[in-house]
Order: sequence, then C-alpha cells, then structure tokens
Amino acid sequence: MDKIEKLKDGTEVTIRKLGIEDLDLLLEFYRALPIEDRNYLKFDVTDRVVVAKRLRRIESGDDIRIAAIHGGLIVASGALELSGEAWSKHQGEIRVIVARPFQQRGLGTIMIRELYFLAVQNKLQTIVARMMRPQVGAQKIFRRLGFREESILPDFVKDLKGVSQDLIVMTCDVKDLWKELDRLFSESDWQRCR
Repeated sequence: MDKIEKLKDGTEVTIRKLGIEDLDLLLEFYRALPIEDRNYLKFDVTDRVVVAKRLRRIESGDDIRIAAIHGGLIVASGALELSGEAWSKHQGEIRVIVARPFQQRGLGTIMIRELYFLAVQNKLQTIVARMMRPQVGAQKIFRRLGFREESILPDFVKDLKGVSQDLIVMTCDVKDLWKELDRLFSESDWQRCR
C-alpha cells in the first residue's frame, strides 16, 4: 500500500499500513504529541502495553492501521476499527491524529481518504467517528466530509485528566463520503502542488 502523497504545500509523505513491528516508531509519534492532543484520545497512547495491544488487533483482523511517514518518522496515524459483531459488521470506526507541524496542510483529509478506500475494500456501508466535545477541529473536518451528528451523550466519557466530557457520535454512509472526498480534492488547491 505504500503511496507517496503531496500535501497542500508540496511536502511529500509516504502512506503505509502499520504492523506490530512499528511499535517503537508509533510510540515515538504518540509521545511527541502535546498533552492537549493526547488528552482526548480513547487510550493512553504513551503506554507501551496499550499501544502493543492495539497493534496486535491488526493481526486478528479487528483493525486496519495506517501512518504517514516523513523523514523516517510517523507524522500522522489513522485507524479503521472493524466490528466483529454480526449486527454491525457493515460499520467501521475511524480515527485519525496528525502531528501539529503537519496540521492544516491536508494530511488529515488524505488519511481519511485512505481509510475510506480500506472501508470500501472491507465492504463497509457506514463509517462512525466518535469524539469529545472539545475536539472542534475534528468535528469541522468530519462535517465537511459529510458526517452528521447522530447523538451527543452528555458527560459520557472522561478525558485523560479524568474530566467528564460529552461524547459526540457522527456517521457517514461510505458512498456519501466518496462524493465529498472527490469534491474536496477536485476543488482544492492540491492541484497546484501536483
């Protein structure tokens, strides 16, 4: 799957799948994230045992994980978590995190596009994104891509500091996501970089 992609400013990154052999590289990426970015993540990604457990889910087929690499370092990580439950096999949950120096350069959208392709390969019909209310930037990106809020659960989760937060659940039909991704890439200033 290794693909070279250009960001809006022309910077090249390599997008590739992750495996258990990437544990140290992924930990380095996570540990370099500011606490403000890690605070709203689903897991404590600075804990080696936790990250190793998440990577092992790839081997069982429960997750697909990708990364953007620049200069030999991970600069963005994305996951498509597949449901093993019969009643939700048509759904997958998507998560993306981008290092601050690479934010607002289109990398998050590229990562979501690559996860979209993986969702299609896995015959998913619906993609789910869950985030805490303070993650305003993520909410904007997902809304722009056609995701809609399905529910807001007040004080449903706790951030890493232990503060209760509202959980926002957003969904998008896979076919609708492609329409928005196609529109976004065709209308954007990416074309000048290519």
